[in-house]
Amino acid sequence: MMEQSYVSNANVPNGSTIDKTRVLEVKPLRCLSPVFPSPNGMSSVSTPQPSPFVCITPNGPYPPGVTPFYPFVAQNESGRHCESSQQATNHGQNQGNFGFGTPINPAPVNSLKNATANGRNVHEGTGTGRKKGVAKKPRKSLENIVEVNVEPLLNQLLMSFRLVELDQAKRADGDKELVGRILMVFDLFRRRMTQMDEPRYGAGSGRRPDLKASKMMMTKGVRTNQMKRIGNVTGIEVGDIFFFRMELCLVGLHAPTMSGIDYMSVKLTKDEEPLAVSVVSAGGYEDDGGDGDMFIYTGQGGVQRKDGQMFDQKLEKGNLALEKSVRRANPVRVVRGVKDVANPTGKIYIYDGLYKIQESWEEKNKSGLNVFKYKFLRVPGQPEAFKLWKSIQQWRDGVTSRGGVILPDLTSGAESRPVGLVNDVDDEKGPAYFAYIPSLKYSKPFLMPRPSLGCPCLDGCQPDDSNCPCIQRNGGLLPYSSLGVLMSYKTLIHECGSACSCPPNCRNRMSQGGLKVHLEVFKTRNKGWGLRSWDPIRAGAFICEYAGEVIDAGNDIDDNYIFDATRIYEQPLEAVHDYNDESRKVPFPLVISAKNGGNVARFMNHSCSPNVYWQLVVRESNNEAYYHIAFFAIRHIPPMQELTYDYGMNKVDHRRKRCLCGSLNCRGYFY
Repeated sequence: MMEQSYVSNANVPNGSTIDKTRVLEVKPLRCLSPVFPSPNGMSSVSTPQPSPFVCITPNGPYPPGVTPFYPFVAQNESGRHCESSQQATNHGQNQGNFGFGTPINPAPVNSLKNATANGRNVHEGTGTGRKKGVAKKPRKSLENIVEVNVEPLLNQLLMSFRLVELDQAKRADGDKELVGRILMVFDLFRRRMTQMDEPRYGAGSGRRPDLKASKMMMTKGVRTNQMKRIGNVTGIEVGDIFFFRMELCLVGLHAPTMSGIDYMSVKLTKDEEPLAVSVVSAGGYEDDGGDGDMFIYTGQGGVQRKDGQMFDQKLEKGNLALEKSVRRANPVRVVRGVKDVANPTGKIYIYDGLYKIQESWEEKNKSGLNVFKYKFLRVPGQPEAFKLWKSIQQWRDGVTSRGGVILPDLTSGAESRPVGLVNDVDDEKGPAYFAYIPSLKYSKPFLMPRPSLGCPCLDGCQPDDSNCPCIQRNGGLLPYSSLGVLMSYKTLIHECGSACSCPPNCRNRMSQGGLKVHLEVFKTRNKGWGLRSWDPIRAGAFICEYAGEVIDAGNDIDDNYIFDATRIYEQPLEAVHDYNDESRKVPFPLVISAKNGGNVARFMNHSCSPNVYWQLVVRESNNEAYYHIAFFAIRHIPPMQELTYDYGMNKVDHRRKRCLCGSLNCRGYFY
């Protein structure tokens, strides 16, 4: 029917017929030419009557009033129209300046999904995006940006944390203190590079400071636990969390940067055979997460490759090592990967302890390919890790109730997030009465020698805005990332004040937006009431400020709820402070009492090895300065781990109290 409909005999000689069986090849049209309205009196074909349309080839020439349009024509750097190089050769010789020069690269679908505002990634709830209707700036050109040499920064950090030229013994086998220092340097270095890159390249530029930081550290030999082993790794505890895959490699928990199975060769008989030492289950395959004590792990390889080819898995390399571990019943370290709720593109890696592989089998997956399956059972007697995460999620979802709850929200709605009061230790019904206040109360602010100008940033302070006075007061860089992480430690952080035009969700108002994590006040076994979080907290993340009433130094000597910024503190991050800026010269005799009124910070206990660090923050308005104490995480903090900071030391001996922190570095007392 199609042939009868589309084949005409109009041009066939009289008496001739078409033998359709002799048609050897039918070629499709190579392209379609755009059709434009023809000017008055101009015919599109050789007919004598004017036609309303005229056919134009994609490369022109174009009638008056008609302009070239995408995707047929783009412009190259010289302003000439561009098409594929083959078309340029064919058309350029005959059509002069209308020849095409370079191919047009259509934008990938992903680039349309990940919309950017002002050349930056738009993160939910971070205030980095532009408002609707505001014109967007073009994306930064990377051609003229000079790469900054960051090696001196790394060398300074390595020297400050005593990691220069680690001996071979420390590289092969570490301890908790060394693991902590290596992870600290990695994260400080990575954050600092992120802070420097953002105003120059823009967020979402594809740069990976985490990969660069780990590569430079490994090149310098700054890593530990390189010696592979079966069982736990020295210096890493069950339940520890990591926000970057490279952190696992630096401390020897899991050596491969991509593969989910790590193994080693062991000589058990005459021949060597591979045994699995660790696996990472992060959702890359069709795994079954199980109930927290058991899960099904899918072998590696095969399935579907990036080039589209599909293969069965083979019993080799990591798969063979897992199979051998079934027979040998050796323990295998398991790292669980879960979605990072605060960063939709990221993952959190949880060390879930030791498992044994009970059995293995082969089955067909959803694509009909043969894959290997391994059933892992958790070794009993270990602290809860992934199972605790599942319990917390059930509390959130209302599937199960949190035990020991005295009050579901002791803030009575004063905070945007509820703070539970929990006691599952004894019968005490709660702490002594106090009024919950979410912020600091000043009777009079500190006076400044000269007025301070507020910023005009209607859409929030942007990292590439060198004219923003608030950014200038911070040394030319925004102190916080789009995820609310403190990027570098200074003696003083300048946040936007009441005279600034930026909105409440401005990145430079991080400590002003209330609690950022789900906290609970709980009864400890020997230190009274304490504070912990349901959420994982990444290093540098803001937790809360110390709320209360600003008082004169010397008042309320017997007050147990005093924060005194004039004390001597052994700050774990003192070595990375930038002492070159003028902020160090600013005095801050700030003393806060939370005895009668305060927030959750009043429940944070002392530790000689704390996981929380306090930072002085100032908010200026005209000639007045309001100082605040903001708390940030020193390192990654797993859920339900007590939050502590160093109370500092005072020269008055009679205020010394016995310390019960129990850490290896405990001084035995605090003030």
